[in-house]
Amino acid sequence: MTSAPPRLVVSVPAGHLADDLQPLPEGVELIEWEMDAPAPRDHIDIVVPPYMSASVILPRLEGVGTRLVQGQSIGYEGIAEHLPAGHTFANAASVHETSTAELAVTLALAAQRSLPRFVRAQDAHRWEQDFSPSLADRRIMLLGYGGVGTAIAARLAGFEADVVPVASRARVEDGIPVHGVDELPELLGTTEILIASLPGGEATRHIIDDSVLSALPDGALVVNVGRGTLIDTDALVDHLRRGRLRAALDVMEPEPLPEDHPLWSLPGALIVPHVGGASSAMQPRITRLVRRQIDRMLAGEPR
Repeated sequence: MTSAPPRLVVSVPAGHLADDLQPLPEGVELIEWEMDAPAPRDHIDIVVPPYMSASVILPRLEGVGTRLVQGQSIGYEGIAEHLPAGHTFANAASVHETSTAELAVTLALAAQRSLPRFVRAQDAHRWEQDFSPSLADRRIMLLGYGGVGTAIAARLAGFEADVVPVASRARVEDGIPVHGVDELPELLGTTEILIASLPGGEATRHIIDDSVLSALPDGALVVNVGRGTLIDTDALVDHLRRGRLRAALDVMEPEPLPEDHPLWSLPGALIVPHVGGASSAMQPRITRLVRRQIDRMLAGEPR
């Protein structure tokens, strides 16, 4: 007697995700596929590619039938160029917002309270006290007010700062006035900290250019947890080199940052290597997301 074929075939990278998804509903077959070899099946209902490798692995879906490609990253940029036609792609909304918002606030606090300088003093065994700028009473612009931007705003709520959300269009969201990006020229002159969390793509490429950087007051801090392409790197390097601005960056252009790039050693620059979503919060959230997609597909609901 032969067993009934599975109702749903799901592929995930080898590792924790395969274990964490257990137990699976009846009729669901889980296979591990790193996408570094030919597909183990001609048709896989849900494919979860490895994290942070879309440009290399998505072309390998050519000739494979799927119902959903469930990414593990928050963005969409680069997907259209690399995903073969005929596939439906979903980003990992709900997975990275918490960790990315945490890092945005961490970067702002670390830069404001001079933590890089104090760590260097610790390495040299120097007791080096000084006053530092606070988050309290600062005017903080959130350039981007989607999932990450609103999560950053929620975490800044207790810091007694003046938070100014800016999005693609002006609106009132949950009782909070949100400015449109067209209002940037009148807002930048009083912005002491600019935190960018916009997605990448042509629409936002170099939205923080020399004109935006020049409009910020002397000593302002630029934090980027969105995509490196949001900032004109050459313009930022110029402002940092002159000591006019400071920067705390999780993402940058180019990436990875070359060993000889000036951003590594410029005064006022704090660099971390694109780790906004890389925390212990990611694994349980991606597991819950994939499980929801499985349940929806089994129930015939929209993905």
